[in-house]
Amino acid sequence: GKGQPIREDGPQSHLLTKKGTPTMGGLMILMGVTVATLMWSNWASLYIWIVLGVTLAYGAIGFYDDYLKVTRQRTSHFFSGRIKLLLELAVAVAATWTVMHIGDQANATSLTVPFFKDYAIPLGVFFLLVGVIVIAGAGNAVNLTDGLDGLAIVPVMIAAATFGMIAYLSGNINFARYLEIQYVAGTGELAVFCGALLGAGLGFLWFNAPPAMIFMGDTGSLALGGALGSIAVATKHEIVLAIVGGLF
Repeated sequence: GKGQPIREDGPQSHLLTKKGTPTMGGLMILMGVTVATLMWSNWASLYIWIVLGVTLAYGAIGFYDDYLKVTRQRTSHFFSGRIKLLLELAVAVAATWTVMHIGDQANATSLTVPFFKDYAIPLGVFFLLVGVIVIAGAGNAVNLTDGLDGLAIVPVMIAAATFGMIAYLSGNINFARYLEIQYVAGTGELAVFCGALLGAGLGFLWFNAPPAMIFMGDTGSLALGGALGSIAVATKHEIVLAIVGGLF
């Protein structure tokens, strides 16, 4: 049957064993994450809507790409790479701009450096560039990792668990002060999103562990990468994402 066309630069056995494996498993992940987040998070937190917005927008971009791959059965991009990237950048710009304007201005536009308690680089309007690179970069990095069974979803779950803890601590003024990390009001709610991502990832892994019965496709990998990138920007832990998500 029709399924994910397999890249020819991967292991040769994949061309035989992986052909026809259903793709777009990312839809299942996104459904679980969205429903759980809407049920359990506080809708008053704008950060929830920003991260959910990026996740679903990137999921839609990936879904369209997957749809074309499955219906036309080739791995080259019909949905031209340039259009895809421009759409991703536009979403990242909107998300970063919003994050810059809803937080405390001085902190929201500075780049915090891990391991240094009080050191942050004030970037002003140039923070927009950093945010866009982090969000669009993370989306594409996870997308590129999604080639082997379980390879993308496990590090995504590890990063989600890590950022769940970071979001909870950053959003709690007492913990943030005690640990001397930047306090960002409202980001504690993102811990709910990260928990949902971890749970949805576990459910997906059951079917994606070798031998994979389903792939997440661009629908999942772009969306999950974008989610992690936008959480990193919201919680002011952009550089930490490069450490936690080093595999990508």
